[in-house]
Amino acid sequence: MTALYWQTLGEGDRDLVLLHGWGLNAEVWSCTLDRLTPHFRVHLVDLPGYGRSQGYGELSLPQMADILLAAAPACAYWLGWSLGGLVAGQVALMQPERVAGLITVASSPCFAAQGDWPGIRPDVLSGFQQQLSQDFKRTVERFLALQTLGSESARQDARLLKTVVLNQPMPSVAVLNGGLDMLRTVDQRQLLAKPTMPVLRIYGYLDGLVPRKVATLLDECWPQSSSVVIPKAAHAPFVSHPEEFTDIIHQFTASR
Repeated sequence: MTALYWQTLGEGDRDLVLLHGWGLNAEVWSCTLDRLTPHFRVHLVDLPGYGRSQGYGELSLPQMADILLAAAPACAYWLGWSLGGLVAGQVALMQPERVAGLITVASSPCFAAQGDWPGIRPDVLSGFQQQLSQDFKRTVERFLALQTLGSESARQDARLLKTVVLNQPMPSVAVLNGGLDMLRTVDQRQLLAKPTMPVLRIYGYLDGLVPRKVATLLDECWPQSSSVVIPKAAHAPFVSHPEEFTDIIHQFTASR
């Protein structure tokens, strides 16, 4: 039996859907909620197969977006971190009329490095997939450590992410493999080049998974979108810099 975890908090008059990254769950947003809930109806979601959204096997990106859209409000801001950025982008492609604005955080429309495009080497992602079946827990922990590397609060941030994982049900190897496969193969660069909704991209200057050069390249490829790079942040800017991060969200949504 499948069950999607979806919790709504807050007193605002606008809807904001928060989508987490690979291996994690909605608890990762805990450090931002007190700054968001006074202004938004915040929708906390465990992606299908992750955390409390149990019973799902490996899904394609469109299948995952379909499941979320069936539970989502009629129109909302969709914010996706890392892998969640790909999911939010897929929602915007499938039903743009239901997306008031698209916000991606430490995300890329193409995570895999190819040619002149910076990103994660495909062999690194394939290596993680192979290691999952050999040492599940250690592989997840290694990936989480990469997400905070470089920030001044790296150890503290890594502990928080690890706690988020350990305090909720763990995804299956099949679900985690499916997520890594999305990171390795999905390319939304051309598909999202001419969005029909406002688009904001937030990056960490020290991010080792989504290089800051991605921000510059997309400024050229996606001129209708805007970008912000947080100087001392790595791959989880909402964890290391929650006040600055939420200020950026408020500025973006207030101007709509």
